[in-house]
Amino acid sequence: MDKWLTAALDYLPTWIDHQMRLSEQPGCTLAVAAKGKLVFEAAFGHADLVKQVPLTPQHRFRVASHSKTFAAAAVLKLREQGRLQLDDPVGRHVKGLHPSIAKTTLTQLLSHTAGLIRDGIDASQWQDRRPFLNAKELLADLAEGTTIEPNERFKYSNHGYGLLGQVIEAVTGESFGDWTAREIVAASGLEHTTPDMPAGTLPFAHGHTSKLPLGRRVVIPATNPTNALAAATGFVSTAGDLARFYSSLAPSAKRSVLKPESRREMVRRQWKDAYGTIERWYGLGTISGKLGEWEWFGHSGGFQGTITRTCCVPEKDLTVSVLTNAADGLSHVWLDGALHILQAFAKHGAPSARTAAWAGRYWSLWGAFDFVPVDGKVLVANPNLPNPMQDASQIVPDARRRNGTDSGSITLAGGFANHGETARIERDARGRLTEAWLGGTRLVSEAKAAKELAARYSSDH
Repeated sequence: MDKWLTAALDYLPTWIDHQMRLSEQPGCTLAVAAKGKLVFEAAFGHADLVKQVPLTPQHRFRVASHSKTFAAAAVLKLREQGRLQLDDPVGRHVKGLHPSIAKTTLTQLLSHTAGLIRDGIDASQWQDRRPFLNAKELLADLAEGTTIEPNERFKYSNHGYGLLGQVIEAVTGESFGDWTAREIVAASGLEHTTPDMPAGTLPFAHGHTSKLPLGRRVVIPATNPTNALAAATGFVSTAGDLARFYSSLAPSAKRSVLKPESRREMVRRQWKDAYGTIERWYGLGTISGKLGEWEWFGHSGGFQGTITRTCCVPEKDLTVSVLTNAADGLSHVWLDGALHILQAFAKHGAPSARTAAWAGRYWSLWGAFDFVPVDGKVLVANPNLPNPMQDASQIVPDARRRNGTDSGSITLAGGFANHGETARIERDARGRLTEAWLGGTRLVSEAKAAKELAARYSSDH
């Protein structure tokens, strides 16, 4: 593993842990795969707040619309086997559809351009007010035909993927769950993934509401089967399994359940979300975009009380998966933040011997500051931000330590920061870091900062 990646993975969990404390999220699991192999897994918080069950990397989550990538892989696998074609009209495989839906193609369903209704006339299953639809109910919901013309625009449809699940069953003669579990999940070497909520006891992360409107979080079981919508939202998995699976879908992956040409077709940008403020594209069961200089593909998911996201960066052979178990979960924010951290280390390199000694978190009235060593310099990161590396000042340490003090120059900083000033870290007689100075600002340990603030501002002072 590259030294810069090792250094990034050392810092990443300290940032997530701080973000967990700030946001008071119930739980988060995080996994990173490099060159198809899992190189990092961590868990923070709880799988169940009420029972105070600690969350582990082995806890499975409802990963919701990640299911669409698995379903798309299943369709592409069947095409490789010569059992269907992407331009097949769906009515060739599923009978009794409205004529306007019957003529839509599998490609249009896969890319959300068939013009189908998103979640039906009554989407109460998404509010946990009723069970998810069975096949008969799904087809009844589609009885009125398309809502807009096919190929008019990108229009997301869970019902469309439910219909793809019916196609897979018609072509294979098996249930969507059975065929996909064997031909996609098991064939990909995933040990903690199932196409829908399995029976029996297993480490499972329950969902949670946001704090409002109750003023507190309550547990959402999230163990309900998704029935005919399993291809859209049923999958249960771990961050580690997702990181490895999406790594295997990169066109250059050495091991995959799909041929390279199928993978290229899956991740190719086909339709832009023209009305989104963030530029994103949809392929066949995959979302794609760009963060900084890195192009990524992956998917996200939202189940009852669970928000999840996974991204693969093919250029770097890196995949990151972040799973959160709350309705206001921050998986999107934290995955972007993780990519920003990885980008910073990829750009600046691993710590050198001179900079490594500066590593630490320091506090002031304004919160935490992270001194993050890289090659030849120290970045001053802000762990309170969604992107802790945003506008990070840079310190170049002096060559020598004097009297237990490491000094350096702030060689790069924003115009509102301390550009051109000095920085230093100080140690006690045992060599332990005691405080730091950033220009004229003194930074101390968290315990010392807390004691100082309590003494100065507590109500009984």
